Amino acid sequence: MISRRLIKKIDELLRAEQGCVYKDPGGRLNICLVYPNTYHIGMSNLGFQGVYGLLNSRADVVCERSFLPDREDLREYERTNSVLFSYESKRPLKEFDIVAFSVSFENDYLHIPEILRLSRIPLLTKQRDATDPILLLGGVCASFNPEPLADMFDLVYVGEAEPGLLDMVDIFKKAADREEFLKEIASKQGFYVPSFYEIEYNEDGTIRKRRAIREAPEIITKMTLDDIDRAVEHVITTHNTEFADMMLIEAMRGCVHSCRFCLAGHIYNPPRQREFESLKAQIDKAKKRGLRVGLIGPSLSDYRYIKEALQREDVSFSITSVRANRRTEELLCLLKGKRSISIAPEAGSQRLRDIINKKIKEEDILRISERILSEGIEVLRLYFMIGLPTETDEDIMEIVNLVKKIRRTSSRGRITLSISTFVPKPFTPFQWLPMVEASTAKRRLKIIKDAFKTERSVNVLHDVVKYAYLQGVLARGDRRLIRLLTYSKAEPSRWQQTMQSHGLNPDFYLFRRRTFDEILPWDFIDAGVKKEFLWRQFQRIL
Repeated sequence: MISRRLIKKIDELLRAEQGCVYKDPGGRLNICLVYPNTYHIGMSNLGFQGVYGLLNSRADVVCERSFLPDREDLREYERTNSVLFSYESKRPLKEFDIVAFSVSFENDYLHIPEILRLSRIPLLTKQRDATDPILLLGGVCASFNPEPLADMFDLVYVGEAEPGLLDMVDIFKKAADREEFLKEIASKQGFYVPSFYEIEYNEDGTIRKRRAIREAPEIITKMTLDDIDRAVEHVITTHNTEFADMMLIEAMRGCVHSCRFCLAGHIYNPPRQREFESLKAQIDKAKKRGLRVGLIGPSLSDYRYIKEALQREDVSFSITSVRANRRTEELLCLLKGKRSISIAPEAGSQRLRDIINKKIKEEDILRISERILSEGIEVLRLYFMIGLPTETDEDIMEIVNLVKKIRRTSSRGRITLSISTFVPKPFTPFQWLPMVEASTAKRRLKIIKDAFKTERSVNVLHDVVKYAYLQGVLARGDRRLIRLLTYSKAEPSRWQQTMQSHGLNPDFYLFRRRTFDEILPWDFIDAGVKKEFLWRQFQRIL
């Protein structure tokens, strides 16, 4: 049963789209691509969009979409006992061959059980049979630590979608049944079948042994696209997203700077840049569709063709944050008229910036900030973190002092501080470190907020500290966290109490320093960065 009211609402969303793909499902591999958050958020994600286009590039595949219903729609699902369905054909997810989740943020893990419940698909792999779809996990989170979701997914794709995801189609079509498909695909690079592995734990909660069974490989090597000119493309545009009526173009992937806190700077290397002819072709495609262009990349001021792109007078550009360096200064005259520009000092003191390998000086930050404000940009957004390794209250006051210095350079425009709580991530030199105590993070956040309470031209935005610690648990967790994901539906804000009531200690995941010899949950992934290299970096920090 499906509510007519829900169908009507989704049809309104589809009418506002350009680029949606409709296919007859007959004789094709049927895949429903799911983003575990709302339509507005999911359709703002270039990776999700790109996989949709990639799968639909095969004539023998039909890929449709589904999302987490918003609160109003969830009430309608409950009221009418409706089953979750795809947007394009309005079919229940349970009727697809494969249901593929694209997961970019750890805290979205808690939405996956709700989506499966609405879909009438059993939560755990061991509860499903041949009548159920294969559940596939992909996206950023699948590439650095899928273990908290391991008992939920039949298959995980590790790495960048372009070079290997379509191999799955041929293997699925040749396989006689579910078991043959999983056994065959487990032997292919980038594919991980969690049920083909057993985990043993020590009495102290650490991992004793990880054992591959059924001839599965010990190490899963992530897939990496060699040529970014063949990267996935932005397929569907609509005004119902964060980037309204804009075509996102990935100008570069990977980062030359390798900041020590940055997951993307480690697992997306080597750095790759799109050739200018390829970029022009993408821009022209956007122009023909009457769309603005949004360039995507970790540090766009380092993109070798950024100046040529911004000099195109017939295209309106939006770019993500820029780096505080001389090259950005050269670009500012081309960014006039932009409402906001972001830079990321990350820390207030030079000592902390050196520790996290953020290769910018205070004079660079002050100079570029003054130029941005003097060019008439309405909002200068500054990204900082609290809770960085070795941080003290003095380092926090250096954030305050730095912002006040920036404010004194110009009376024009507004400054917005975006403060996040540092989470040590896998495949970074900080993966062995504990998080700072929550009470300390809250107190330091209050220092910053109080400092600008009366400053009308400086706004302070910040994450919810409680959910940063949830992210910390999920980012570095193991398979036992299925207990949290299974039972946290009713009150996600009570995740700590949920863990404790099901025999899990949050402190074990958050406030414990790991050793080099400890088997980390994600050690089975070859992400292209050696554990020994990260450990040497970690020792340099100490």
